[in-house]
Formats: sequence, structure tokens, C-alpha cells
Amino acid sequence: TFERKRLHIEHYNRGRNEHTHRDISPQQLVHYRDNWYVDAWCHTREKILNFSVDVITECKVLDVAAKEVSQKDIKQAMQSGYGIFGGEAKNWAKLKFTPERARWVQAEEWHPEQKGTLHKDGSYTLEVPYSDERELIGDILRMGSDVKVMGPANLAKQVKEAIQKMLKQY
Repeated sequence: TFERKRLHIEHYNRGRNEHTHRDISPQQLVHYRDNWYVDAWCHTREKILNFSVDVITECKVLDVAAKEVSQKDIKQAMQSGYGIFGGEAKNWAKLKFTPERARWVQAEEWHPEQKGTLHKDGSYTLEVPYSDERELIGDILRMGSDVKVMGPANLAKQVKEAIQKMLKQY
């Protein structure tokens, strides 16, 4: 990253259970929830992506200068939506928390552009932009019965499907 060189990496994609080879221009390292990621220009996909460092199985420094990407473009690509899975926000999640959970959630920052409303009954509505729902769904499920997805309908449907799969385990 500091030498401003391209890298050729082999990267294990856990979701697809496959290894891919990419040439990337690393832009920055990010420490998020006890994991390290590299935000990089992917020359295969021709856009900024992030790669989990722990699943880069091979790495070779190439004798080619890295593509430079402005901090503004990196921020737009990687921080517009909720969580580590960057990208421009495609939607806003509207989550309603019970009064008990609201005491914690109203003090948390889920996203810099979030919107929150404390209701008379003590419940709390949180709205956050997201581009990829995977991490958001995990955090919603972590809150259990203390949260309800008010919208969009597709997000609520995905959470419901995840809960139904969980029930089959028991």
C-alpha cells in the first residue's frame, strides 16, 4: 500500500466457496470489528472493492504502479451504505426497537447519516442507508425480538426467511 504498487492476489470468496485471482491497487487498510480489510481498486471489476485480509491466500507485488483513487471516491464507494460491505446506498432500512432496547440503540452510531426518532412510548425508530443487506441482517437478528423491520418490504422478507431457517435448526 505504501509503495503504491499493484498486487496480484488469490482471494478466497467464502460466500461462493471459490478462489479468485485479481490484480488490485490497494488504497487503504481498514480495521473493522476485529478484522482487517484492504480497500482496493479491482482491475478485474474496474471498481473499488474491499477484500478481507485473512482470506488472501497468495499475494505478489507487481512492478506496476497502483491506480490512484481519490479519498472522496473511496469514501463514496465504501462508506455510503451500512457496514463493511460498501457501495452506494441502494435503500434505507427502517427499524423499530422496543423501549428496552431503545435505551442502548439511540446512543449508538450505526451509520453517520442515520436518522433516529424516539417515540412517546419509549420505542425508537432508526433509519440507516445500506447497499448490501448481509451485515445489516446479521445485526437485526442479533437484536432478536427487540427489533422489527418496518421497511423496505424486501429486507423484512429476508429477515423473516433467515428466522424461518433458524427455527428449522431447533
